[in-house]
Amino acid sequence: MRQESAGAAGSVGGQGKAVRGDWKMFALIMEGKKPVRISLKCDPQLAETLRAKYDTVMPGYHLNKKHWNTFVLTGQLNDQEIKDLIRHSYDLVKNNKQ
Repeated sequence: MRQESAGAAGSVGGQGKAVRGDWKMFALIMEGKKPVRISLKCDPQLAETLRAKYDTVMPGYHLNKKHWNTFVLTGQLNDQEIKDLIRHSYDLVKNNKQ
């Protein structure tokens, strides 16, 4: 089986980039607005916890709101937390055999 590294898969509506690993989307980066927003797949329980804890975390924009969160990158979550959430999203998508 051919393995592909994660990379930008092109723009979405001219405002962002979908990021995919093995042709499954795990991140959507919206650069058209400031501050930048990133939507990430998330365990449903963790998704709810993050939304309750941070006002810059909301249900995924135009995505399945049970499984996706949109993060407004204002600094409320630090870089390492965002990196950890990106890895979490990638792992969820990579391990999903559907």
